[in-house]
Order: sequence, then C-alpha cells, then structure tokens
Amino acid sequence: HIPMNLDGRVSTLLETGSKAGITRYLVHSVATSPAQVRSINEFLAEQVGLHSEFIGFGTLHPQSLHLKRDFEHLLELGLKGIKLHPDVQQFDLDSEEALRIYRLAEGRVPLLVHTGDHRYDYSHPRRLKRVMDAFEGLTVIAAHLGGWSMWEEAQNWLPGTKNLYVDCSSSLYALEPERARELFEAFGMNHVLFGTDYPMWRPEEELQRLFQLHLAKEDLQNILYGNAAALLGL
Repeated sequence: HIPMNLDGRVSTLLETGSKAGITRYLVHSVATSPAQVRSINEFLAEQVGLHSEFIGFGTLHPQSLHLKRDFEHLLELGLKGIKLHPDVQQFDLDSEEALRIYRLAEGRVPLLVHTGDHRYDYSHPRRLKRVMDAFEGLTVIAAHLGGWSMWEEAQNWLPGTKNLYVDCSSSLYALEPERARELFEAFGMNHVLFGTDYPMWRPEEELQRLFQLHLAKEDLQNILYGNAAALLGL
C-alpha cells in the first residue's frame, strides 16, 4: 500500500506544480465501467477549458457497446489522447476487446497505459509488446518506466519497440539512481517523459529524485519538456 501524499484537488496540483516550476500538466482518468466514459471525458474537457495549463487525455472502456461513438465524442471534446489502466479496468491489455480501442487510436491519438504490477497479469509488459508489434502505427506511453514493480520484465520486453515512450512516474521512489539511469538508457533518453503521478507524489520531490540521476543537461531538458512537446505537438 502506498499512501497518497496530496489530496487530488486541481488547486493543489497547480499550487504544488508551480512551486516545482511546472507549467503544463497532462490530466486524465479512467472509467471502471462503460457508463462512466462520457461523464468522465466531459469533466476532463471542462477542466482543460478552465485551465490553459492542462492537456487532457480521455478514457475509453473496452466493454463499451458504443466504443466508436465514445471515441469520436472524446475527439470532439478536444481531448488529445486516451488513458487506459488495465489493472483497474480489469481487462487484459492484449485482449480481443481491447484491440478495438487500438484500431480506433492507431495513427490518430497516443495512449497512456498503466503497465506492470506484480500482483496482476492484466498489464504485463509482454502483453504491451504484443500490442505494439500488432499495431505498428500505435503510439503508446507505457507508464512507470514500462512496468511498475516489474522493471526487469519491462526492460526484457519493451526497449526498442517502435513508437513506445515511457514515463518515470511512481518509479523513482523505488529505484536506486543507477538502476533508474539504466532503464532510461535502455528505453532511450528521447523516449522518457517526466511524470509525478499526482496525487501520489509531491512534484518537487519527484524532480529532486530525477536530478539525483545526474543526467546530461540535454537529456534532462528533453525528459522534462522536449520529448513531451514533440509527442503532443506543444
């Protein structure tokens, strides 16, 4: 069990982010049932409209009977990608029902996917590898350095995969700096994104963990901004 460090409010995100020098935020959520998709996406779009600092990723649910309609609605709302969490939504990342989402997203919007958890098999890195091999035009951010709590498996399966990025959220707290650097180098410094997993962690503390890796200045700038700017068209 990992306790939340912060309360999850928008005001707290902006306050703590500002103290850390953060100026843009990727905000997202997931639906645990198809019935939640529309209201969650409308809420996210509302928040993006209220806060120019926000970039929104909507959610989809693989069991939706109206998946294409949900996807088109997400785009109409101005959301820039899709967030999936197989462990919370309880579907195998490479299942037939999930493939419907990848067909819709391929070549159109990126996905941010929770990947890895030693307690479950839903989002094992090998499942993501199968998806990426089958959908070469699909762009995916594999959260938590490609495999939370199973970084060895992530390193075995995912580096070198086309159109794959990782973020470092909810990872640096658990890894020695040398090990974290090894994973960054395995995925490629141009494919690593900074993330805090708010409200799990305080942005300032996550930045300090990143700085402890003593990365080259150019790599650090890309991880903090350049890679995300290129990916999201900022």
